[in-house]
Amino acid sequence: MHRGAFGALNIISNITTSVTEVLIAIFTGKYFNTMDRYGIKTIFDDITTDRLVVRPAELGDEASIYFYRSNFVDNKYQGWFPDSVEEVLEHIVSNHSQNVDITGMWLQFAIITINENKLIGDIGVNLSADKMQAEVGCTLDKAFQGRGYATEALGAMVDYLFLTLKKHRITASIDPRNTDSIRMVERLGFKKEAHFRESLFIRGEWVDDAVYAILEKEWVNSKNGKE
Repeated sequence: MHRGAFGALNIISNITTSVTEVLIAIFTGKYFNTMDRYGIKTIFDDITTDRLVVRPAELGDEASIYFYRSNFVDNKYQGWFPDSVEEVLEHIVSNHSQNVDITGMWLQFAIITINENKLIGDIGVNLSADKMQAEVGCTLDKAFQGRGYATEALGAMVDYLFLTLKKHRITASIDPRNTDSIRMVERLGFKKEAHFRESLFIRGEWVDDAVYAILEKEWVNSKNGKE
């Protein structure tokens, strides 16, 4: 779901920092991570559902994320297929902030199963310049698809964005051929707003882009049993 989730193309193209420089930056305080052992924690209370925890991506997640993100066959509608674990590490560090209510970057969140404590996917969140709107994207390890995990995790994130961060509107950009993701966001109440023909150039081809969105009042009404 969403070619920009976990690594918007414009962000990835701007990453020039080597892994060594990234690690030095962490310890000197230039970048921030969510690992308590470094003494700096992202200002974010982990989102917990019946089966999952959604938390900021952190050092140590890179190998798991690379495992499913680099699979072109299973994630053919995504926009980023990292070439190495180091590339994932660079992206995690380069797109971290102590404040999750921030613009100008895709903030990345890991989806963790509670029972197995296993990273099974990720969610990307990108806020508009006025901070009143958010774009979201979700990718799940194929081995864990078909169990409702993506709907559960993304629904929890949408709830957090609307009820905690007080966003007005949330959008998702999806390849129209990605019917599974379309059905998922529709289950959450998203409505199709636009279909842009051959508007994105990804991996050597022009592809269509469908935009789905939901308003805060629609989300609240659905939770209260209203139409």
